[in-house]
Amino acid sequence: MNVLVIGGDGYCGWATALHLAKQGHRVGILDSLVRRHWDLQLQADTLTPIAPIQQRLRRWHALTGQTLDLFIGDICNYEFLIASLRQFQPEAIVHFGEQRSAPFSMIDREHAVLTQVNNVVGTLNLLYAMKEEFPACHLVKLGTMGEYGTPNIDIEEGYITIEHNGRKDTLPYPKQPGSMYHLSKVHDSHNIHFACRIWGLRATDLNQGVVYGVLTDETGMDELLVNRLDYDGVFGTALNRFCIQAAVGHPLTVYGRGGQTRGFLDIRDTVRCIELAINAPAQPGEFRVFNQFTELFNVLELALKVQEAGRAMGLKVEVQNFPNPRVELEEHYFNAKNTQLLDLGLQPHLLSDSLLDSLLNFALKYKDRVDEAQILPKVTWK
Repeated sequence: MNVLVIGGDGYCGWATALHLAKQGHRVGILDSLVRRHWDLQLQADTLTPIAPIQQRLRRWHALTGQTLDLFIGDICNYEFLIASLRQFQPEAIVHFGEQRSAPFSMIDREHAVLTQVNNVVGTLNLLYAMKEEFPACHLVKLGTMGEYGTPNIDIEEGYITIEHNGRKDTLPYPKQPGSMYHLSKVHDSHNIHFACRIWGLRATDLNQGVVYGVLTDETGMDELLVNRLDYDGVFGTALNRFCIQAAVGHPLTVYGRGGQTRGFLDIRDTVRCIELAINAPAQPGEFRVFNQFTELFNVLELALKVQEAGRAMGLKVEVQNFPNPRVELEEHYFNAKNTQLLDLGLQPHLLSDSLLDSLLNFALKYKDRVDEAQILPKVTWK
């Protein structure tokens, strides 16, 4: 089918676009390329050298014979968005096109407003475009497990059945977001749910955990197709960051006591989850929610796994507790359900020593590109 990947130049979006193309879909990429601009603003760079999007697509065409449509612009510009949709005629839209960093959203007022406007307005524009001209299109939207926070009860997939004063109903699961970024995702979820209930749109909200890894079958085909790998204190995520710190001999940066538990998944499972959601679309009027992760770890557990794998490779890896720049519980209950994607056929890649060896070797290959001034956190929540 015709699948438009919004944010297709980014970490998850690029890998997803290539994977869907390899599965035989006609794929378009729509991206403002602002993520590259933010790197320049922050004076930070991905560990891996990333070619310009046009060069990436030319190499993909040379290797596979497939042409991916490219639309460069901002979905907050409605006229650009609707013109792109009319040209491409999508049957499914995968929406990664949002500012995705909690620390970025907490830098200051300007970055909080940027995050909320970019994410919420862009998604609202997309919903109105679907309502007006593409009502049968299936929206697959990347949410985040961070919408839920860390409640002291089990986390269901999107909805919870409640009995109160003798009455019973199934309602959206309560949200306790922990940053301005996560708040924007909650607003998105409410807006999409509304659009499905009122306008009859169809949507799948993928509440994704923390993604790790670089290579998929497609991004590993050629050096020019390689994915980005962020390690800085703003866009770097825990496991990727730990592997790069181990490669350069920097203590692993465990924030606070390290008991913060989250869902994690391999980048190869991210692209497969998108594929599964597209192949089994939501029904008209349905807003369904999948919790997209494969394993639960706390931050200290991840650090100790990297330490063990690094030492087995002859690296000197130390784990160090750093003052937590975030406002969050560092010891808490966390039990989240994640059965719906498994029921659709997901076969997870679980974190193992072999994967850690692969990540560490990747980090070692590019370690000369590491700017150690970017490793420690520079953004605080207070």
